[in-house]
Amino acid sequence: MREVVDRRPSWLSLFGVGLAVSLGFGALAVLVAVLAGLPLRDPDGFLGPSYVRLPLIILAMIALDVVPRVLHRRPAGRRLRDATLEVLRERWPVSRLAVVAAGLATFYVAYVAYRNLKSFLPFVRQHLSDATLVRTDAFFAFGHQPGNVLHELLGTGVAADVLSWVYIFFLTFVPFSLAAALVWSTKLARGAWYATALSFNWIIGTVSYYAVPSLGPIYVERFRFADLPSTAVSDLQNALWNNRLEVLAGPHATQSVHGIAAFASLHVSIVFTAALIAHLVGMPRVVRIAMWVFVALTALATVYFGWHYVVDVIAGFGVGGLSVWLAFVAVGRRTVARDVVPSVERELASSLPASR
Repeated sequence: MREVVDRRPSWLSLFGVGLAVSLGFGALAVLVAVLAGLPLRDPDGFLGPSYVRLPLIILAMIALDVVPRVLHRRPAGRRLRDATLEVLRERWPVSRLAVVAAGLATFYVAYVAYRNLKSFLPFVRQHLSDATLVRTDAFFAFGHQPGNVLHELLGTGVAADVLSWVYIFFLTFVPFSLAAALVWSTKLARGAWYATALSFNWIIGTVSYYAVPSLGPIYVERFRFADLPSTAVSDLQNALWNNRLEVLAGPHATQSVHGIAAFASLHVSIVFTAALIAHLVGMPRVVRIAMWVFVALTALATVYFGWHYVVDVIAGFGVGGLSVWLAFVAVGRRTVARDVVPSVERELASSLPASR
């Protein structure tokens, strides 16, 4: 029996609202760049420019979806080309490719706008709120520095290595989870919900950066983290600081972007978004448990390494939850409830006004 993929929703019905919001956010980034006289950059990642690596990851995911089916269906003596074309026609008609392309565009535009607006932040908002946030940390830790408390409780050996791996894994998790949601979801609305929620995280997170501009504990109280060993996280922190200095010295003279902002924690918000949607759509129990553990370790790592204040983590949960709800509305309450899992209606629709 052949697997059937739900192709009923069109790219416009799934991503029309989200793509429009992302394009508006992109237009805002262009406007700020023009008004402030700052350059727009396509942010590079360690896997290459995002406009290259994201499509490549998508194509790799499609290949992983197609190749096993081709090999399974190809009877002895049948041409490989015929089996491949049959699987492609069944699994990847133009309508489904359009959904994937729309999801990728929704995410990409929001992400690039976010990275540029984050880079513009020190030129637009010179005031920093770190002094106030340091006091909130002392409040939450009863007069102590939360990072130091975690160093004492967990140590600075194995814990530092494990939490460093967790934190850095996020850089791979985001693009690959996006691609998996868009390509491997048998219910297209499920992938659309996740991709749109990620896009809203970038947008709402940027608003929080401008509302409460800050650098984070590691950059304003570096001495408190001197006991930590050298890890991939410390290398990244040093690289981001050097990028900040380059951008501040001459934004037109460097290809780097400024990437430091503390409030709110988008590491926490995005991982929470992924875990919450995985829970709501009823993914296998082992996946749900793994995702909630990932959330807890990510929140811990952000404070342990001084990336964020405790209140940044709390705000990150708020950003993630709000993004999931807004994406639920953008994709369509009825579409998500009908095509993803009926329990979503019970979990989220109760917070929406009754339809007339």
